Amino acid sequence: MTQKPRPSTQTDSAAFRRALSCFATGVAIVTAKGTGGSNVGITINSFSSVSLDPPLVLWSIADQSFNYEDFVQAGHFAVHVLASHQEDLIDRFASREPDKFDGLECNAGIQGVPILPDYAACFECSTEHIYPGGDHEIIVGRVHRFEDRDGPPLVLHRSEILRR
Repeated sequence: MTQKPRPSTQTDSAAFRRALSCFATGVAIVTAKGTGGSNVGITINSFSSVSLDPPLVLWSIADQSFNYEDFVQAGHFAVHVLASHQEDLIDRFASREPDKFDGLECNAGIQGVPILPDYAACFECSTEHIYPGGDHEIIVGRVHRFEDRDGPPLVLHRSEILRR
């Protein structure tokens, strides 16, 4: 016998966020060249594969994000899946600090996009589509280059870092 889905009785966003945190997820940093030519970066956990042929990935950015315009206008970006030892970068790239890249020796990727020196995997992309998604924009990127460094990723569950 199939069980009927129960309607949600909670509508507040904090409760919704707590329920979503049940799903273990990786943490990534997206980088791009900003509209003024400076490097911009943001911490995300909304990263997913879309297609293998063509190679497409997606991530989302809040409409109220500090660097919203920089990312939706950028034609290219890089998604860096963080390695398990990189938890110090989570808060750095989630902040509104003007120079999140201070002290990091980045390389230049496609179209000058900053590539962090360390990561578990990195995907260099061009923006393929941008879709509205409630209070976020969903950015779909075509992957042009990627690297897998074969290390353990940084994983969150219930807003806490999972330790091995």
